[in-house]
Amino acid sequence: MADAAGNGREMVLETQDLKMHFEVGSGGFLGFGKHQKVLAVDGVDLQIRQGETLGLVGESGCGKSTLGRALLLLYRPTAGEIIFQGKRLLHLDADELRALRRHMQIIFQDPFSSLNPRMTIGNAIGEPVREHGMASGAGVRERVEELLRLVGLNPSFINRYPHEFSGGQQQRIGVARALSLDPAFLVCDEPVSALDISIQAQIINLLEDLQERLHLTYLFISHDLRVVRHISDRVAVMYLGQIVELADTDELYENPIHPYTKALLSAVPVVAVGGGSRKTRIILEGEVPSPINPPSGCRFRTRCSMASGKCAEREPELREVAANHFVSCMSA
Repeated sequence: MADAAGNGREMVLETQDLKMHFEVGSGGFLGFGKHQKVLAVDGVDLQIRQGETLGLVGESGCGKSTLGRALLLLYRPTAGEIIFQGKRLLHLDADELRALRRHMQIIFQDPFSSLNPRMTIGNAIGEPVREHGMASGAGVRERVEELLRLVGLNPSFINRYPHEFSGGQQQRIGVARALSLDPAFLVCDEPVSALDISIQAQIINLLEDLQERLHLTYLFISHDLRVVRHISDRVAVMYLGQIVELADTDELYENPIHPYTKALLSAVPVVAVGGGSRKTRIILEGEVPSPINPPSGCRFRTRCSMASGKCAEREPELREVAANHFVSCMSA
C-alpha cells in the first residue's frame, strides 16, 4: 500500500482496494442485451494525511472525478474500504454516516450548475447549516455572512442570486458552501478549469490561504499539471481506473518513472529562455482502451513504447522504488 510521508501527521483518509464499477446494458433491441461493467475505479489504495494536498491527475475519462465522488459516498463503491478519521465508512449506518458527512465536502468544477438558480446565495450557503443543526434563526445569517467574508465576498450580497455573479465569484460561493459545516477534508474536483486564466490564480490562492487558516486537507483533481504542481504536496497519476505513479510533487515532476507520467509531463508547455533546449514531446499512439474491457496485465501496455511480453501476463503492483515514490510498472 502506498504510504504518505507522514512526518507525524494524523491520517485523515485511506482507501483499500477501492473499486467503483458501473453496470451498463449493451443497448440491444427494446433495451435487452448483455450487461457489462465499466471499471471506472479498479483497485485504488491511497492515504491522505492531515493538512496535505494530494493532487490527482490523468486524461479525461481515467476515473479521477469518479474516485473523488466515491470517497464522499456520492457513489456507493462496489468493493474495498474507505477509512475516514479512523472509521470505515461503508460499515456505518445512516445516522452515523450523516454525522460524519459534514466533515467531508466537495467543490465542483462548474460553479454555476452546482448552484440552484432559484435560491439566493444566502439560502444556498445557509441550507446545510440549518439541516445539520449548526445554527438557527439569526445565527444562520451570521454564519453565512462570516463565510462570505472568508472567501472574499461582500456580506451584503446575501440576497442575490447566482446569475448575478461572475464565474470567479460563483466559485467563491461554492467554496463558502463547502466550508459551511467546518469540514476537515475537501475534494476539489477541477475547481478552476471552468474559469478564465486570470481568475484561476485567485481561486488557487484562496484555497491555499483557507487550507492554512482552517487546517484543511485536500484531494485536488485536475488535468492542468502546472496548477497541480503549484498547489500539491504529493501527486498521484491515474490511468484507466488505477494509480500508476505516486510521489512527492517535486520528485514526480523532476524524476518521473512511469512511461505514462513521462508522456503527460512532456505535454506541459515550457518557455525556452535564452535559446535553451526544449524538452522532447512524447506522443502516445492509439486510443485509451475501454474501461469495460481493459487490456490484460498492465493497462498502459497497448500505448507504451517499452512494453514487452511480460507486461500482458500479470498486472503490475504499485510498489515503492525510491523513498515515498511508488510506481506500477514492470520496467521500474
